[in-house]
Amino acid sequence: MNTVTIGVSSIEEISERFLEAWNTGKPQGAYRSFATQELLWKTLTSKRWEILRAMTGAGPLTLRETARRVGRDVKGVHSDVHVLLNAGLLDKTEEGKILFPFDAVHVDFMLKAA
Repeated sequence: MNTVTIGVSSIEEISERFLEAWNTGKPQGAYRSFATQELLWKTLTSKRWEILRAMTGAGPLTLRETARRVGRDVKGVHSDVHVLLNAGLLDKTEEGKILFPFDAVHVDFMLKAA
């Protein structure tokens, strides 16, 4: 299964994963990291989660098909898709379709006492 882990990671944690992959030659898995929990939740709103859920394992989709799957207007989905593209969560194919290249999502972050 092609799984992406979405979470909150410091620069140090990201560097550790990179160095582990570099030194061992072993893939560390697909990660999409945010600097803070606030940035993660600002980027991944409930409507954007719906888009990711609808696109998980679906292959390349048009904006219109994505909007149909989530029951929203194309203009609103277009705005949300561009946020997800800019965050590195979605890809755009050469044909102009949108792709979430994963079959599963794992969310990983820890809430600590202040």
